Order: sequence, then C-alpha cells, then structure tokens
Amino acid sequence: MTSAFYFRAPNALLKTFCRLSGNHAADPPRLATAARFFITKHPATAGIEIAIIYVIMSDMSDIGNSEINDVTKLIRQRFAQSAEVIEKTAQRHAERIARAAEIIVRSLRAGGTVFTFGNGGSASDAEHIAGELVGRFLAQRPPLRAEALSADIVSLTAIGNDYGYKNVFARPLAAKGRAGDVAIALSTSGKSPNVIAALRLARQMGLKTIALTGDGGGGCAELADILLDVPAKLSPRIQEAHAAMYHIICELVEANFTTPPKK
Repeated sequence: MTSAFYFRAPNALLKTFCRLSGNHAADPPRLATAARFFITKHPATAGIEIAIIYVIMSDMSDIGNSEINDVTKLIRQRFAQSAEVIEKTAQRHAERIARAAEIIVRSLRAGGTVFTFGNGGSASDAEHIAGELVGRFLAQRPPLRAEALSADIVSLTAIGNDYGYKNVFARPLAAKGRAGDVAIALSTSGKSPNVIAALRLARQMGLKTIALTGDGGGGCAELADILLDVPAKLSPRIQEAHAAMYHIICELVEANFTTPPKK
C-alpha cells in the first residue's frame, strides 16, 4: 500500500504534507487535522491518497518515538557520566579544594588579587570565577578582588598581535600581579602554551598557583601549588567537574567574608 502511494502521488506532494504535518507526527489526532487541512489546499489528494499518507506518517511517528527514546537514553547516560566524574573528583580532591580556598582567603585578606585565565570554554569559566568573587556567590558581603585576564579583549588582541598568543595571559599578569596574589589557571588538557607561560611567570613572581585541568595536569602540573586535575579525558566532563570545584571554592571563600546576621 505504501509503495502504491509512491507511484500514485508526486514526491513533491508527499514532501509538502510532511513539511506541514511534521510537528504532529507523534500525535495522530493532530495529524488527522493536518491531513484535512492539506486536502482543502490540495483537493486532488482526497480519498485513498491522503489515507495512504496517514499510514506513512503513522509509521513515521513510531520511528520518531524510537528516536526520542534513544535521545533521552543518551541524555541520562551523559548525566550519569558527569555525576560519576564529579564524584571521583570529590574523592580525589576534597582536601586540595579546601587548601585552595584557604590560599585564596589568605591572599584576599592581605590585600591580594585573584587572577584567572584559560582558553575557550575555560576562558568563560575563568570569567565566571572572577564574577562570583567580585559580585557574590550566595551571600551578601564585600566585593573581593579578582580579575579574569581573558576579559580585556583590547589587551588580549593587542598582545596576541604584537607578542604572540603564547603571551596573552603572561604579559597582563606581569603588569598587574604581585607576590602574594593568586593565579588560577584552567585548561582541560593542561597543555595550553599560554596558560603554562602564565603559570610559570606567576611562580617566578611569587604568586600562589592553582590549576584546574584534566587527568594528570599536563604541563600545568609541575607549576601548580594546588593541582585539581579531573579524572577524565573528555573536555565536557572535565569542564563540568571544574564548575563543581570552583563553585565550592567560591562558597568556601565567601564564607570567610560574610558578616553573620545580628541577633
């Protein structure tokens, strides 16, 4: 019956109907309404032809449901994978996360600044951290000194153009950083040359260094006072664990600058 339709109706006609009714493929009543509307616009399709279209679209709805089930299964798998990586990271680094927060608190109390940097999605994370500290995370408290080195697009592009991309974080850090500040580097691979260059300079200048990386830390490992490497290889899972860690760090830091409510 389906084959007969393909010989009896132009392909363009089927495509037109599918386009008009595609949003209703998994909803037979709405599909029937769409079919009736289609007949009013294309009277030649009335009768057996439109009935066959309905059969075809019903088959398509079954396929659609199967595809939706596959997608929801994939979604649940990704959530499970993310949760597993975050749990493994917590088991590996709970003490280091606490130490990282302590280093930041000591620096801020001494008038220091937290500098954050990374590339791509890690640049976004770096700006996220700075925003949480300058603004607030969960509680009302004074603003805390923090700056994302990737946020100054004028300096970033000027330095990249004149001195090479490897220096886009190291040069502004040289201009603004001082001993006792904190440098937080983010790199899923741990191998980004500009991140490594900035960490190396931070060490030379007397800054405390914290690195959030993928498993092993790459070249960042030997330059970090605190290495928070995620036991995963895929960048999305690593970045999800990074977000969990730096949110906790922000919470711990903020708790040290929050004035308890008066009784």
